[in-house]
Amino acid sequence: MVKKIKVDQLKPGMYVHDLNCSWLDHPFFGSSLKVKDNNVIEKIIKFGIRELYIDTDKGRDVEGVPSKEEADKEEKVKLKKHDRHEEHDETDEIHFEKVKPAPVEIEIIKAKMIKKESMLTVQKVMSDIKSGNQIQKESVAHTVDDILASILRNKNALTGLGRLRKADEYLYSHSINVCTLMVAFGKYLGFDSQLLREVGVGALLHDIGAINVPTDILTKEGELSAEEFNIIKGHVQYGRSILEKTEGITETSIITAYQHHERADGSGYPNGLKGDKISYTGQAIAIIDVYDALTTKRCYRRKIAPTQALRMIYEWSDTQFNKELVQKFIRCMGIYPVGSLVCLESGLIGVVTSHSEDNMLQPVIRVIYNKTNKRYISVPYDIDLSKPGKKGEGERITGYEFQEDLNIQPEMYL
Repeated sequence: MVKKIKVDQLKPGMYVHDLNCSWLDHPFFGSSLKVKDNNVIEKIIKFGIRELYIDTDKGRDVEGVPSKEEADKEEKVKLKKHDRHEEHDETDEIHFEKVKPAPVEIEIIKAKMIKKESMLTVQKVMSDIKSGNQIQKESVAHTVDDILASILRNKNALTGLGRLRKADEYLYSHSINVCTLMVAFGKYLGFDSQLLREVGVGALLHDIGAINVPTDILTKEGELSAEEFNIIKGHVQYGRSILEKTEGITETSIITAYQHHERADGSGYPNGLKGDKISYTGQAIAIIDVYDALTTKRCYRRKIAPTQALRMIYEWSDTQFNKELVQKFIRCMGIYPVGSLVCLESGLIGVVTSHSEDNMLQPVIRVIYNKTNKRYISVPYDIDLSKPGKKGEGERITGYEFQEDLNIQPEMYL
């Protein structure tokens, strides 16, 4: 019989039927294996696998654990129960009062699907532009609606997944991340559902003009020449031209996309606009565009920790950005955004699972790794740094950790 168990229930002698994750997310040759010793269990824990399936006909059993069929049925019932409470028809206009909040462990399942489908939408948009075809406005609107609904249910799920991306998919993932962050920030700023949709469309399509920039310039590791930089700057005007030819794209969407490189001191492009000459949504997307670019690994530089990126943007708010909007963006995101890996004074490593706007330096941390003895925590536990109990007494964050350095996948713990 196949049963679903938690990783802390895994013992030597058991037979793993399915590791319950993509083959890219674990170090084994296949998803089935015999657990010979604790070293195998340690490897499984190390790669962030929290639940898996065992075959009791081929190895040791666990009493009181449901079969795979029973566990899957229970999960579907759980999702359906939540969906019934949501009372949201995705074909109708999204209203705040109709979209019910969801716990992150529920929303993360939907958020992963939305991210995958959004990637396909953006790839299709870019392909259509290359082929000289019209953008399919309906598919773009549907994608933005999905992103908006997810943010309204629980912004931490989709924004937490935003830092997980492949280097060769920057243009696509950057578009999705900017859209996600723009919608989350717009909700924080009090935008109504229609405005959220419009800025979401503008944000998702803000970089479509980059399809006209030669790849060797976009990925150049050295300093750009003046001529190359002018070619890159041309993507904004090219993008606007495409959007203006697309039926159903509103002026708000177009302006939001068109002004993402303008700067408050007039040093931006394409028009060198200053201060309030830049639209409010244009000023907001400029902050988000830079934040996402800084926190992403590029071919020519290492990515920057979110805490450092926010610090840099705050410093630049004296000249390049609207200072009030920057302060609000920091409060919206948190000093340590959800999904961030942080190190505590004791040497423990944890994933930020939530934070309070009133206490941004003391978020809730899910402890998953001990950096001192280089061991993974078999049963992760939460510490609310603002209300430390026995396990969190005297703890404080000492720094940010990069998931690549520790081979940890934070989304597995959200």
